[in-house]
Amino acid sequence: MEISNFKDMYLAELQELVSMEEQLAEALLRMAAAASHPALKDALVDHHAETMRQKERLVGILRRHDTDPTAHVDQAMQALIGETRKMLGILEGDDLRDAGLIASAQKLEHYEIAAYGSAAALAGQLELRDDQMILHDSLLEEKEADAILTDIAKGEVNPDALAA
Repeated sequence: MEISNFKDMYLAELQELVSMEEQLAEALLRMAAAASHPALKDALVDHHAETMRQKERLVGILRRHDTDPTAHVDQAMQALIGETRKMLGILEGDDLRDAGLIASAQKLEHYEIAAYGSAAALAGQLELRDDQMILHDSLLEEKEADAILTDIAKGEVNPDALAA
């Protein structure tokens, strides 16, 4: 896709978000399978379902703009997921692995928070209020997922990993 104007840039950002959500959905299931702490496993599975809904919202926005939702592959998300795989391969013990999973998941969430915030701002500049509201809803969901991971880390997983 040639990007020659502000709206094209916005649509390209949405395509990147679709790619991010697709990649994250797969990674969340692998992460949940690797998690041993029940609250962490549940949070990752729950966020997988939310991720799939977010992807469908993005696809809907792109279709309303007559834009192919699958035109991009987000390489930054690929790299972050690769780092997660690498981390899981070197962490020993369930408690430490769970702490590493949370740290990795939060990196992924923070990347999504930045991307949704940027996309919502672009939609606002284009006066695409419906798009902006949908993107803002996803942004709030990402922030909530991050907060849940923080609570699990502080309250349960990290103290267990420290004691191990």
